[in-house]
Amino acid sequence: MKVSSSGIEDGFFLDKYGKKGKDRVGGMPSLSIPFKIEDAPEGTVSFAAVLDDYDAIPVCGFDWIHWILADLKKTEVLEGESRNSTDFTEGRNSWCGVLDRCPIEKGTGYGGMAPPDKVHRYTLTVYALDCELGLEKGFPLNELFFAMQGHVLDSAMIIGKYGPKKESRSGPAGNRTRVVGSEVQQDIPYPTGPVRPYRKG
Repeated sequence: MKVSSSGIEDGFFLDKYGKKGKDRVGGMPSLSIPFKIEDAPEGTVSFAAVLDDYDAIPVCGFDWIHWILADLKKTEVLEGESRNSTDFTEGRNSWCGVLDRCPIEKGTGYGGMAPPDKVHRYTLTVYALDCELGLEKGFPLNELFFAMQGHVLDSAMIIGKYGPKKESRSGPAGNRTRVVGSEVQQDIPYPTGPVRPYRKG
């Protein structure tokens, strides 16, 4: 299985998907990224997706969640579909978490990139599932992971960067990095995150 995003150019997410963009909900960036899924395994009933920032851990002490989706029933999500689509159910992001920057209602859906210190690497992971999960709107990430246990047929990941200021997008640092299954296609340092759901079987 493969995942790609037209919102990534030269390894960086476009400015409009984060704090350098114009779209806001409750003060947080709200224009959601597009992505496309290819070569899903036979038997896939739905997809789940997580966009998060492991590079936030040294800054705030935890993996910052930007977007979580469940019961996605199509293979392409267009730009700006967060809060507007009926093709998936959205969970809450970290903008409405421990820092309490906005209520859960506004923090359900996409909350864009806003690194405070330097360029961060953002990981979009998509899971192919053998069922629908039936989670309610506003679910937290832990509920998604526990619901997926034993139902993951395959997963794929893509990493894009975003910085607090405009960065040079040329040279080796700008190369796109994609992980398909367990194969890393470019050798870069990558932080170890929380345990992901076990695959089916």
